[in-house]
Amino acid sequence: MCLGESGMCSWYGAEGEIPLDFVGPCNTVFDRFAMEVAHKTLPCGTRLRVRNRDNGRTVDVTVRDRGPFVAGRILDLTYEAFGRVENRDRGVFPCDYEIL
Repeated sequence: MCLGESGMCSWYGAEGEIPLDFVGPCNTVFDRFAMEVAHKTLPCGTRLRVRNRDNGRTVDVTVRDRGPFVAGRILDLTYEAFGRVENRDRGVFPCDYEIL
C-alpha cells in the first residue's frame, strides 16, 4: 500500500446529473451506484481506500473518471461511495487515501 494525498472529498452523480449512457475518460459507462472515484491524475483502474478523517470510516473504490475540478478537492466519489462514509447532505469531508 502507498499513502496518497490528504484534502477534501466531494461526490457527484445525483439522479439525472449525468446521462445514463455517459462514457467517461476511462472508457467506462458512469454508474452512480458503483464504488468508483474521480481523480485528476491517477491511472484508470487504480484502487484506493478513502478514509473520512472526521469519523474514520473507509471505502474502497476504483478510479474511473477525472476530477474533481473545484479548488481544494482531491477526490470526487460516486453517489453510492460517498454515502458509505458520509451523509450526502454534508457534501464534502476531509479525507485521505492510500493506493491499494
